[in-house]
Amino acid sequence: MHKETYNVIGVMSGTSLDGIDLAHIHFTIINNKWSFEILESETISYDEIWLNKLKVAVDFSKEELEKLNKEYTLLLGNIIKIFIQKHSIEIIDAVCSHGHTILHQPQNGFTLQIGNLPQIAEIIGETVVCDFRVQDVKLGGQGAPLVPIGDRILFADYDYCLNLGGFSNVSFEQDGNRIAFDISPVNTVLNFYANKLGLDYDDKGKIARSGKIDAILLNELNALDYYKKSFPKSLGFEFVKTIILPLLEKHSITIEDKMHTFTEHIAFQTAYALPKKKGRMLITGGGAYNDFLTERMEHHLPKMQLIIPDAKILEYKEALIFGLLGVLKLRNEINVLSSVTGAIQNHSTGVIFYPSPPTF
Repeated sequence: MHKETYNVIGVMSGTSLDGIDLAHIHFTIINNKWSFEILESETISYDEIWLNKLKVAVDFSKEELEKLNKEYTLLLGNIIKIFIQKHSIEIIDAVCSHGHTILHQPQNGFTLQIGNLPQIAEIIGETVVCDFRVQDVKLGGQGAPLVPIGDRILFADYDYCLNLGGFSNVSFEQDGNRIAFDISPVNTVLNFYANKLGLDYDDKGKIARSGKIDAILLNELNALDYYKKSFPKSLGFEFVKTIILPLLEKHSITIEDKMHTFTEHIAFQTAYALPKKKGRMLITGGGAYNDFLTERMEHHLPKMQLIIPDAKILEYKEALIFGLLGVLKLRNEINVLSSVTGAIQNHSTGVIFYPSPPTF
C-alpha cells in the first residue's frame, strides 16, 4: 500500500492507566521524508470497574485473561467506533491500535496486550493494524520499546526523546544505530501513592515536593539490579509489583516522603542513563506535566535543554507513533529496530485484520 498520504487513527493505552488515547492523524511522505498532522484527539478515561480490573489483571488465570481480552476488545472497539462517528472521520486507511499491556515477560518469551483480537475489525468496520509486540519477542527481542523508530523518522531534530508515562523510556542515535530502552517506573508508582491519598495523580508534583528525601530508600532504589543492566532492556508492571512497591512499603515514612524520594530516583536514573549529558531532549507523556520531576531532571542535567512540546504531541505522541507503525506495516516496511529491542533482525511487525465485506 504505497502512496503519499495516509489517513489513520492511532490508539494507545499505557500502563499508567490514564485512559485510552485516540488521535486522528494525516501522514504524508514525499521524497522519503515523513510529515504528520494530528487532527482530532481525545483521551477516554477508564471507569472505576475497568480501572480495578486492569490493576489486578497481572494475577489473572489463563481463563480469566481470555475472558478479559474478549471484554476489552469489545470496549476498545466501541470506543474507537464512537470516536470515528463523533468526528465524522471518513476514508480511513487503518486504525492502528496498541491495545493494553497486561503481561510483559520477554525473558520468558511472552508478552500480552489485550484488545487485539480479530473481532475488533468487525466492531469498528475498518482495517485494523494491531498486536505489535508479540512478533518481536518471538524473534528474541524485548518487544519494547517500539516508539523509537518513530522518534528517528518524525523527531530527528532532538538528541534525545524521553517519554514519561507509566514507565520512562528514552531513544537516541549512537554510532548510526537507534538505541532505546526503559529507564525506570514513573507514573505507575507516583499514581499508586496519589491514589492512596484519594487523588488520580499528583498535580504538577505538588505532593512529592512537600515531602523530603529518605537517603536510605533512595540508595536502595538506585542499587537495584535493573539499572546496572545494559540495553536492550524493558520493564513491565511485574517489576513494580514485585520489586518497587515492596521496597517502598517496607519503609515507615510518609507517602509524601516516598513520592519525593521516588521522584528524585526517577530524575537521577534519567541522568545516569544518558551517555551524553548535554543537547536537546524532547519530553512527552503525562509526566511532562510534573513540574517537580522536570525541575529535578534539570538539576541532574544542567547542560541539557528540556523541551516540552505543544499539548497534542505531549499527550498523543505514542498514539501518533503507533499510527506510523501501522502505516509502515501496511507498506510492508521495517517498523521495529533490532538495535532497540535486541531481536535477531529488523522487521515489520503487527497483525492486519480486515472487516468482513458488506452483504447486500
